[in-house]
Amino acid sequence: MDIKITILRGINVGGHRKILMADLKQLLEKNGLKNVATYIQSGNVVFNTDEDNSVLELKLEAIIKSHFGHDVPVIVRSKDELLKVIERNPFKTEEDITKLHVTFLKEQPQQLDIDQISADTFKPDLFSIEDKTVYLCLKKKYHETKLSTNFFEKNLQVGATTRNWKTTLKLLELCNKLS
Repeated sequence: MDIKITILRGINVGGHRKILMADLKQLLEKNGLKNVATYIQSGNVVFNTDEDNSVLELKLEAIIKSHFGHDVPVIVRSKDELLKVIERNPFKTEEDITKLHVTFLKEQPQQLDIDQISADTFKPDLFSIEDKTVYLCLKKKYHETKLSTNFFEKNLQVGATTRNWKTTLKLLELCNKLS
């Protein structure tokens, strides 16, 4: 069975779209996912399954909507995809990992949409887009940047969710425990 990572967008933020991770874990196990493990309350889940990522995204969105009543965007990556995200981060030499974030995109954006975003506009904050990933190196705190999840969703016209580097590394650690 493959190891998959599911990251949910916008749950448990400011009391909205509340989903307890223990409840989510139980729901996912009930729906056939194996060895389900969660990390913090922001919707990070690791598990085993042989289902395709895009099929799994739709399935999990429907299950969450049916059970919790929330429309929650779901992004799925395999362990190998997450490993590539970590290895390819152009900013990973940054000593202060609190400055690093990853915006996971639901699908690969159109090149035309990518080309319309000028990285120079946002300096000293930096970003790089590769496939279905936006790498961020922020000089201030995440909530102070214009390079938010909403910014990338609007400008790239794809669903997205962002995780800090510590969480991204922790997800790989959880995957390694399933191996």
